[in-house]
Amino acid sequence: MRHRQRMSALRWLLIPLAAAVCGLSACDSNPSSHADVAPPLPVPRLVRQSGDGAVLQLSGEQIPGMTTAEVTQIELPGVLETNGHVDFDDKRVATISSRVAGRIDNVRVSQWDNVRRGEPILSLYSPDFMTAEAEYLQAQTTAQVSSAPGLGGGGLNLGPAMLAAAKRKLELLGMSDADIAAIRSPTPTVWMRAPIGGTIVDNKAVRGAAVNPGDELFTVGTLDQVWIVASIYEDDLSRVNLGQPLEAVTTAYPDLAFKGFISRISPDVNPDTHTLEIRCQVENTDGKLKPQMLARVSIVTRPGEALSVPMEALVFDTNDYYVYVDVGGGRYERRKVQIGAWKDEGPVRVLSGVSAGERVVAGESIQVNALWHEANGESS
Repeated sequence: MRHRQRMSALRWLLIPLAAAVCGLSACDSNPSSHADVAPPLPVPRLVRQSGDGAVLQLSGEQIPGMTTAEVTQIELPGVLETNGHVDFDDKRVATISSRVAGRIDNVRVSQWDNVRRGEPILSLYSPDFMTAEAEYLQAQTTAQVSSAPGLGGGGLNLGPAMLAAAKRKLELLGMSDADIAAIRSPTPTVWMRAPIGGTIVDNKAVRGAAVNPGDELFTVGTLDQVWIVASIYEDDLSRVNLGQPLEAVTTAYPDLAFKGFISRISPDVNPDTHTLEIRCQVENTDGKLKPQMLARVSIVTRPGEALSVPMEALVFDTNDYYVYVDVGGGRYERRKVQIGAWKDEGPVRVLSGVSAGERVVAGESIQVNALWHEANGESS
């Protein structure tokens, strides 16, 4: 009996304590206890479209700070500028090659020497010269005998034809008319002469070296007129024409403008860069321009237009540039784009991949790219 009374008293003491604890913890009776807990955001996923394409289904709340920007058409200035390098005019370059098997006996010039047209620059020893000269002298004697009065007979006179053939053989071996006229006796050594006046830009001839037919010995080039080879973008092609005047400035002579004009326009477009080459003919009477010098070319032309996107919209991934185009409904299409050169800040010129008026992800584009790889089961 006494035990039941003690238990009843204990129950009455515990009821207020339990009420106090429940009040402190709010138990589960407050319906607003879960109102501040946000539901989980949907996981980004790839939505397959017709064909092989896919778009990223993405909510703006999933990437705080994500913004989009419009692909705009910008106006290009009336001066088209591009980079290039100085090169030889291929019509003003000549290669001296051996036409016989033999040995180099003597060399009179070195690389970068200036030579005159017809100047002897190398002596070549070859038995082929001696044989051809002997044949020429024999044909010369035969022609003289056959043409003498009373010795020609009534038959066909082949002397002049034999002489012409023997002379032609010497010409094919590289001998000039003056060298042929000076032949008095067969000799195995012949001097090779410069075919044009200019500068020795390449010298592969070494005294005592053996040579074979076709071996290149010297390259002679003239620098009074040179080419500057430069590249322009495909969408600038309509702004340039043959004969269009231009100015070029080099890093070596930044205060000196070299004048010229467009001489050649390449018929081929590089599919990787969407550029094509132009060759600019430039006067170089003082010889300041040297092959492989870098040059900045300015071509006065009509203004043009080009597409542009903010620099932060570009994502460089696996050697290519991409943008994420907003196609509506929280979906973003990943597109590869070709770009032109950009400055350190401002918009970037886009050559292909997007159209004017489309919107691309600008802010947090790198995070969008990471989510695209994650949704695709790849590592970014």
